[in-house]
Amino acid sequence: MDYRSAFQISASGMTVEKLRVDVTAVNLANVHSTKGADGKLFRPMRVVSHESVGFAATMRHMGFSAALPGAAVASVESVDAPPRMVQDPGNPQADEKGFVAYPGINQVNEMVTLMTAVRAYEANVIAMNVAKTLAVKALEIGGNS
Repeated sequence: MDYRSAFQISASGMTVEKLRVDVTAVNLANVHSTKGADGKLFRPMRVVSHESVGFAATMRHMGFSAALPGAAVASVESVDAPPRMVQDPGNPQADEKGFVAYPGINQVNEMVTLMTAVRAYEANVIAMNVAKTLAVKALEIGGNS
């Protein structure tokens, strides 16, 4: 087996999960923002990922060919979440009824996304370390004969 493929698969997963953490951090940082410089309300974002077969490895020694997929980012999309209306008549951004529109970001969902992305990143690091250990052991076995 080509260990570089295992490393590439784990690296692609780590790249996707790092972006997911970054986008979640942006969402959480904008929970209490009102209107931006463009006058529009911040829209929460999410990462859309998909399976990528860009990392093709051939298992010739077994007599067949198999593509080992990795992960890739399809897009970072804005989510159409309704704004969260909070009554705060003293806020300069309040409307005539005293309500301020905040982005429709659910902090609990964002924290779950954050924890999931961190755990997935850690799993990819562990998989990469296991592949590295296997490659080192294979070299040790090959060097002893």
